[in-house]
Amino acid sequence: MFACRQRAMCLFVTQLVALVLAALVLRDRVPIGRASIWLGAVALTAIIVTFNRLRAPPPPDQQVSLTAMRRTTWEGLALGLCWVAGPLWFDAQLGQTGIVLLWTILAVLAPVVALSLAPLTMSAVALIGVVALPLVLQLALYHDPVAALAVLLFTALLVSSVMGRARALAQSRLVQLTLTDREETVSMLLGEIADTEGTSSDWLWEIDANRRIIRASPRFAYACGIDPTAINGMSFLQILAGPGWENGDFSPELRQVAEKIKNRESFRGLALPVIIGGEQRWWEITASPRFDGNDRFCGFRGVGSDITQQRESEARINHLARFDALTGLPNRLLVNEALARALAEAEKWRARCAFMMIDLDRFKAVNDTLGHPVGDRLLGLVSQRLAKLMTENELIGRLGGDEFAVVMREVNATATAEDLARTIIDTLSQPYEIDQHTLYIGASVGMAVSPRDGRTAETLIRSADLALYRSKDRGGGVFHAYEPQLHSEAEERRVLEMSLRRALEKGQLHLVYQPVVNAHDGALRSFEALLRWNHPEIGPVSPAKFIPIAEEARLIGPIGDWVVRTACEEAARWPSDIRVAVNVSPTQLHNPQFTTVVASALANSRLAPSRLDLEVTESVFLREGTGATRILDQVLEMGVGLSLDDFGTGYSSLGYLGKTRFSSIKIDRSFTQAAAAGSAEAIAIIRAVVALATSLDMATVAEGVESEAELHMIQQLGCTRIQGFYFGRPLPVMEARALAARHDRAMRAA
Repeated sequence: MFACRQRAMCLFVTQLVALVLAALVLRDRVPIGRASIWLGAVALTAIIVTFNRLRAPPPPDQQVSLTAMRRTTWEGLALGLCWVAGPLWFDAQLGQTGIVLLWTILAVLAPVVALSLAPLTMSAVALIGVVALPLVLQLALYHDPVAALAVLLFTALLVSSVMGRARALAQSRLVQLTLTDREETVSMLLGEIADTEGTSSDWLWEIDANRRIIRASPRFAYACGIDPTAINGMSFLQILAGPGWENGDFSPELRQVAEKIKNRESFRGLALPVIIGGEQRWWEITASPRFDGNDRFCGFRGVGSDITQQRESEARINHLARFDALTGLPNRLLVNEALARALAEAEKWRARCAFMMIDLDRFKAVNDTLGHPVGDRLLGLVSQRLAKLMTENELIGRLGGDEFAVVMREVNATATAEDLARTIIDTLSQPYEIDQHTLYIGASVGMAVSPRDGRTAETLIRSADLALYRSKDRGGGVFHAYEPQLHSEAEERRVLEMSLRRALEKGQLHLVYQPVVNAHDGALRSFEALLRWNHPEIGPVSPAKFIPIAEEARLIGPIGDWVVRTACEEAARWPSDIRVAVNVSPTQLHNPQFTTVVASALANSRLAPSRLDLEVTESVFLREGTGATRILDQVLEMGVGLSLDDFGTGYSSLGYLGKTRFSSIKIDRSFTQAAAAGSAEAIAIIRAVVALATSLDMATVAEGVESEAELHMIQQLGCTRIQGFYFGRPLPVMEARALAARHDRAMRAA
């Protein structure tokens, strides 16, 4: 119907031409009055139909209603009847020539009118039928049946053509409506219809073949920071380039957009930076080329959105993912990436790079005694000192806890890396002032150099970690470079750990007992239970080797519990005046169930609590808040004795002696041997410990007495008990029982 409105004037002019031709045919053949009536009726009907077509607006939904279809059908019938009335009315006056001319005019006019009314199929068919039916009947009855058949076939062809054209117009209109609907849908999704004030960051854009903006929406103009009335005709690429347009300073992303437009290629989700109002923004644009009906390039049409906030959020997330929140240093992820890049560059240029791992010494003691807030501030100060030591060639990062790492991108000489390691240790060993506390910590460093110690980031990190482990084994405060044997030692530790996990259940662990005697008369007072491991393939494994492994692998808990139970069961077989001492790991005392283990061992073995001594080291007190002191108090309440082992070798403090009621203090063998060698400092320390123990009503046990000279010296210094090879090495179970039996017989004989 909308197409019919567009052709209304053309249809009216065509009918006027036909009327003029019909008037010429009727002249001199039909009275002017009768001819004027017919011509006037046709002209009036044509005017009415044309006026209706021009006046009637298209329905809102672009569909023809049933009422409109009926109205246009009647219009077609009326128009057809008016035109066909002439030949029928004037048949007798016109003669054969006039009739043929008049029907010829109608034969030409009918297809033109019908095709013009093609969008209104019923109207066109009605007009064709009204015009063709009288002609067919007239030819069939009075003139030529063959001609009637020809007219009938022509009419059928004309009707078919009208219906085909109507179908094509309908399909074309449907495509147009679909495209319009899609454009409206996109506009609604982008907020173009609901909001023209620019409050959304999504917009449509369109450029012509010369890359100039056309039909700019208010939202797009707002996004560009340009007046909507002035943006049309401006260069799209110039707007995107901003201030860089004059000097050719284009971003790589803009160059990519320009290349896509130049090559008339579609692009999707392309992000690029733009300068709007002096502020950098990020846009994401998608576009595809446009072509006209002749397949000529017309420009580009696309959508865009402002993704600045999204990019900023991604940048913040990326920063959090790669930087440590506490210190602001690169974290493990970024350190690994930097190391991988350094290795790639070193491989490319056949150079060397280095990787250092740094572990703080004594930091755990600070963290446990003063609390995590102080520990966090200390880590911040450490990070600041480390950052000041770095140059453009190094990157410092925090791996976690009190571990840091350094990536040296280029190492011309190994000595350069070693100097940096020493500088790090010296710098971190300087005192720290926090909340009126003067804190002293240190650092241990492990170093690995590529490609000698590894060609991949994983291998180099592992090598540096093994070197750091060696530095910690040496007591800390030093650096150690990776050596090939460190790998074999680590492999040995791994194998030992796997074997140790099965050693307890396979019965490979056993206890030996070293006698402790009275310093004055040499009488047996107690045994110290010592753990031993006899590996079925390796043979005896030193406790100095497997006990640290057990502590690291968290096996010391179940192993220590077994030691307590086994020692109590064995001591129950000895004379009632002989005690047994068992070494207890700090890990065991940090377990709230340890008191239950001790109580169960005493109950099952029926050993008197007073005959059991638990030996602990000063490291137990370095972790405040773990409940170790409370557990020791519970053990004391049972009647079990406590002995402070290795006194003087760790972080000795008289405060420890005041926290817990120890029954004895053990003097480490290093002091005994140093005193025997004539060390005045060692002798003074032993005398001080003896005096302290005497004043606190504690016994003193001197370890490591191996000769008669050492025995006399210890006796002179006032120690009350002695333990060492001079009186006996650690004994197997049966030999310890025999020694205990001899002691019992001697006591009975006395």
